Amino acid sequence: VISEEWGRELIRAWNSADWMTLPKRVGDRIARLIGAPEGSVATGDTLSIKVYQALAAALAMRPGRSKILSDSGNFPTDLYMADGLVKLAGKGHRISTPAPQDVIANIDEDTAAVMLTHVDYRTGRMHDMQAVTKAAHAAGAVMIWDLAHSAGAVPLDLLASEAEFAVGCTYKYFNGGPGAPAFIYARPDIVNGIEPALSGWMGHAAPFAMAREYAPAMSTERLRVGTPPIVQLSILDAALDAWDGVDMNALRAASIDLCEQFIASVEARCPQLKLASPRNPAERGSQVSFAFEHGYEAMQALIGQGLIGDFRAPDIMRFGFTPLYIGSDDVAAAVDIMERTFREELWRDPKYQVRSAVT
Repeated sequence: VISEEWGRELIRAWNSADWMTLPKRVGDRIARLIGAPEGSVATGDTLSIKVYQALAAALAMRPGRSKILSDSGNFPTDLYMADGLVKLAGKGHRISTPAPQDVIANIDEDTAAVMLTHVDYRTGRMHDMQAVTKAAHAAGAVMIWDLAHSAGAVPLDLLASEAEFAVGCTYKYFNGGPGAPAFIYARPDIVNGIEPALSGWMGHAAPFAMAREYAPAMSTERLRVGTPPIVQLSILDAALDAWDGVDMNALRAASIDLCEQFIASVEARCPQLKLASPRNPAERGSQVSFAFEHGYEAMQALIGQGLIGDFRAPDIMRFGFTPLYIGSDDVAAAVDIMERTFREELWRDPKYQVRSAVT
């Protein structure tokens, strides 16, 4: 892309390298992995933007209702975007964030939209997509799922769930890298009735007609906004090659085996840590989290030895598993590093006490 398409073709590559259709082609590859039909996933922009688009569309579909229901474990940016949209709309919407286990009980006739992250970013707790969506629809609410921590990690069947919208990022399990584009799914039977809140030129039915009036594309393409990030999309497209032919159910079974091995070994050898993820594998995604009072420092000590997880405030140490390239031997080696780190309290070294901008 850099040396040949851009390096030699320059702007001609929009046609000669078919850059204009790359967002759809990548979207179709993601669609297969999240249980969505071809043509129902648009890629580009960031996850925050896609959350805003989905929620704005959902609220427009339910005029007269005022409640946006999320949960206390949702990722902050989703709630920030909801806050901003509520203020901008000025229609008296309110945001409710009960505990994750209390979401269904809080869905009522005033609920316009239920907006949840499928797998909790801290604990890995996984909502029952079918049950929550069914409850939302029974009350007449629109369902939005954030798949940031479940796309590429667990089997998904968006079409069967009947959820109206889903959004997600691609730099986690899909390995799209920093700056990788996000995606948005809209259920095929509703997409052409959506009035895009962000009416960018790439969502126009004829972008290069340069018409004064906005006319949205008659497909999920209407949820595109600005010029697609071709370099990042191309990296993602290459990364998705690893997923060709992957059976998500088989991947999930292998992931559970790795997580169970990890939990058992850590609990046996690192008693200082407390499991923060659900013990039942059916109730968690493909991550395992442990709580530790000095979690940040301990994670820096692990990273310093080549075991890379991450930390989430206030005390969560988070570890992700994907059987595409992590095996049982890797888990065993990781626990060896952890046991030594906690036994010798290596995390007390002053160099691990300094807080970096990214945790």
